[in-house]
Amino acid sequence: MNYPIIIIGGGASALMLASLLPNQTVLVIENNAKLGAKILVSGGGKCNITNTKMGTEYYLGDKDFIAPSLKAFNEKSLLKWLERQGLEPTLRKETQYFCQDSSKELLNILTKESKKQTIILNEKVISVDKVEGLFHIKTTKNSYTSKSVVIASGGLSFPALGASSIGYDIATHFGHSIAKTAPALVGFTVQKEQFFFKELSGVSTQVSIDIQGHICSGALLFAHKGMSGPAVLDASLYWEKGKISINFLPHFSWKSVQGSKKQISSLLSMPKRVSKAFLLQMGLEDKPYHTFTPVELEKLHTLSHYSFAPAGTFGYSKAEVTKGGVCSDEVDNRSMMSKKEEGLYFLGEVLDVTGRLGGYNFQWAFSSAYSCAKYIKGKI
Repeated sequence: MNYPIIIIGGGASALMLASLLPNQTVLVIENNAKLGAKILVSGGGKCNITNTKMGTEYYLGDKDFIAPSLKAFNEKSLLKWLERQGLEPTLRKETQYFCQDSSKELLNILTKESKKQTIILNEKVISVDKVEGLFHIKTTKNSYTSKSVVIASGGLSFPALGASSIGYDIATHFGHSIAKTAPALVGFTVQKEQFFFKELSGVSTQVSIDIQGHICSGALLFAHKGMSGPAVLDASLYWEKGKISINFLPHFSWKSVQGSKKQISSLLSMPKRVSKAFLLQMGLEDKPYHTFTPVELEKLHTLSHYSFAPAGTFGYSKAEVTKGGVCSDEVDNRSMMSKKEEGLYFLGEVLDVTGRLGGYNFQWAFSSAYSCAKYIKGKI
């Protein structure tokens, strides 16, 4: 079976591309029984679509590669496109746009628009080769040919939802380099010295994390495996290995407690349960600030720069995205086409571009799809 354009994947970038090519004959091949499985679970089922604060500084990856797509189809362009389809995202957390009720709203729009194309579900791509100018796609059920193949298969995150390495495998087959992949936007496991974090499971506190010069602020959630929460997920994007520094008192002044006769656990700007756990761990008594010795104060003040090395992450099964991927210097930044193979394209998460928490990865999926669609339409 021959199709002019074949898209491998049925997630955000794949469906957006299919939606933006209504007058082309496109085949979408999805491994799962349903489209957009990852969209449905995103943002706790609410789907954080984009952010009012948009720019290359919110991404891990080559800024020069990312910039053209973000400029061509930014957050305002995306919001206008969604509004034309009947969805007006709700602004929450000051800068983040979510679906009004559930992720199904976004998925329904993408599914409706992409249904102008041929969509095949429950079919796993095994290999892609090229013979005499035509791509030959072999799946578990059929064989297809095409002049253009778009890899929009995502990363390794959420294997339970069908994630696989197929995108990287195809890229490697055609001579592409793969930047080291790792779970991102994911929680951290902890070393023995921080096992007391697990006893605080379910409690959250506001923090500021300094990791390789990147400041990630927001809530830290203590978990039975270690720690999670928005600030931690953001920090995981930049962590490779080694120490991180957490300010557990980001909006607190030590001067404000100097004259108080209250116990320090009641004065620190964190849940009392957390304060007491840290005091116990440091071997400090819960007493008024002015009664602490200089040595004790030095220990206490480490709450403003608590430094330690995470043991690892919660892994791909809990990671929202995969960082690393197809090296962007081998892909054209305006068309998303491979510089190594004519007619081969890469979109979204499969590329070595990863956004911070807050709608940045969906925006990249849609922006990269827009660049690809614009080029394909202009070429045809």
